Amino acid sequence: MDKPNPDNRGELNPDERGEFFDQFLDDYYAECDEHLVSIRRSLVTLEDEVDVGAVDRALLDNLFRSFHTLKGISGMVGLAAAEQLAHHLESYLRELRDGTAILSESGYKALAAAVSSLENVINARRNDQPIPSIDDIVKRLQSVSASPSAAPLKSEPRDTDAPATRWQVEFTPTAELSERGVNVNNVRSRLQEIGELLQAKPIVKGAGEIAFHFVVATNAEQTVLKELEADGLVFEELKEEKKIRESQPVPTIAPASVVRVDLDRLDELMRIIGDLVISRTRLEDQVADLKRVTPPTVWRSLQETSSTMARQLRDLRESVMRVRMVHIGEIFERMTFVVRDLARENGKKIIVQLSGGETEIDKFLVERMMDPFMHLVRNSVSHGLETIAEREAQGKRSEGVLSLSATTAGERIVIKIGDDGRGIDRRLVIERAKALGLQHENAASDDHALLDLISTPGFSTRDEADRESGRGVGMDVVKKAIEELGGSISLATKVGAGTTFTIELPLTLAIAEALIVSVNGQRFAVPQSAVREVLEVESASTQVLENNEIIPYRGKVLPLLRLARVFEMSHQRGESFHVLVIGEEANAVGIAVDRILGQREIVVRAIKDPLAQSKGIAGATELGDQRVVLILDIGALRQLAVTSQH
Repeated sequence: MDKPNPDNRGELNPDERGEFFDQFLDDYYAECDEHLVSIRRSLVTLEDEVDVGAVDRALLDNLFRSFHTLKGISGMVGLAAAEQLAHHLESYLRELRDGTAILSESGYKALAAAVSSLENVINARRNDQPIPSIDDIVKRLQSVSASPSAAPLKSEPRDTDAPATRWQVEFTPTAELSERGVNVNNVRSRLQEIGELLQAKPIVKGAGEIAFHFVVATNAEQTVLKELEADGLVFEELKEEKKIRESQPVPTIAPASVVRVDLDRLDELMRIIGDLVISRTRLEDQVADLKRVTPPTVWRSLQETSSTMARQLRDLRESVMRVRMVHIGEIFERMTFVVRDLARENGKKIIVQLSGGETEIDKFLVERMMDPFMHLVRNSVSHGLETIAEREAQGKRSEGVLSLSATTAGERIVIKIGDDGRGIDRRLVIERAKALGLQHENAASDDHALLDLISTPGFSTRDEADRESGRGVGMDVVKKAIEELGGSISLATKVGAGTTFTIELPLTLAIAEALIVSVNGQRFAVPQSAVREVLEVESASTQVLENNEIIPYRGKVLPLLRLARVFEMSHQRGESFHVLVIGEEANAVGIAVDRILGQREIVVRAIKDPLAQSKGIAGATELGDQRVVLILDIGALRQLAVTSQH
């Protein structure tokens, strides 16, 4: 295991960093993340070219550019370990590209391990943790290199042959300059316009103040330099030749046209928009009240203004949400890399099929779903998919198939993780359930009941039977995490044919469209994305079957769950009531309410106090009249309905 690196030359103590340097680091980490995603994607493709001779030149070029950029920007922030490691990766790729080395199995594994080590180094710096040693992985790269004795990256850069005059430029950002639009990106672009930018790096001056040093080769007139000096740049001609690390253009942290925004700032912006939604709702109610006492022409003008504000606010909300949205492919790409590693460890061949990677989802949900998603994929690879010998003995193709897909359905995203492996053996799962004293009767035929069983806290797969079933470890954690996000999970499985998990999540959690319903005078908000259909039902048409209410529905029957009964509210039934249909096909359930009051855009407020939390309640909102309206947890209510039927 790598040990912390005692040599942190170039590393800056957090106390020495100023505000500008912290912002610079944020850009650095974001740029690293983008390149690492691209590198993982290329490595997956590169694995197919092991021991085939010449490797695809375009693929190597893409990897080379990413490592070269990571080397450059790591040097700019003083992360020596990442700079050195990227340099050795770059050197090995140069050999592959030039044909002086052949991509062997050991070479590919060293390359993949070095990428993981590079990511660990960057994350250690991000989390202010000790930088891990890269010595072992560097030796491993050198062992597969055609020139293992190649010199490491030196702190002194090499000569460049640029004929123009060289100037050392210092720029110290200030609030005044920033207000005039003069910042480090602006300065970098202007220097590139007048010549060749040879070097760029941040430096920390006294009291944590950050400045930037550049070296530029230019033949520009002195008057041009004087104009730049007016914007805070200090020029000094380099009388003696300075050695520059690379003659290639210096990589930049990010294009000047891109602004990286911390997710916390977007959360705050969404909170403000949420307050505006509540205020506009209050205004809408007040305008409605004025209709009785205001002249028609005045009232129509007020109503038109209110409607215009509603449209503008919706546009603003959607615009902010677009900023928060990222492609689900961000998760898919990481999972692909994980699958390849696990497959090698388990001696399996696995084909990963991806679809819908361009589907967008809130960045917050991506972060929260990473661990549950990882768990399902690991289970599928380690337990669901068989070994090559097992598959061939069953007459299957030797390569297992793992599919990851995503689509949108209204205001929800549907993610599927499926495999063509051994499936879940219900008999073995039920035997384990009996040993644990768990209810299991319906698990023999109902996939939903089977999922509930294997998601029971304490359900273990430690014995042989459970390992054969292929699922169970940690499923309670996965299911809980998904439901806490307002989502649901279901499965479909068949022995010998495989298992598919289907996850449904809201596209975002902050603001949602909801139906406002009434039960015994109490208002509730129901996320509209969870409602398939709304029915008006005559009370006389209900029937009771084994202590459960049902109604006729599309040639079948629909089980009812009355909110009044769930929340123990006194209730007198009228001649008719409304039913909200939730769930799909055989798992559909009807939630009975008194009235549908209307449709509103609501701001979702989580209930964090454990003493105030209640099963069936996902959060709370306010509709402008300063009265709390509880938001129903559709997943929990559906579970209550299913449980009451068993």
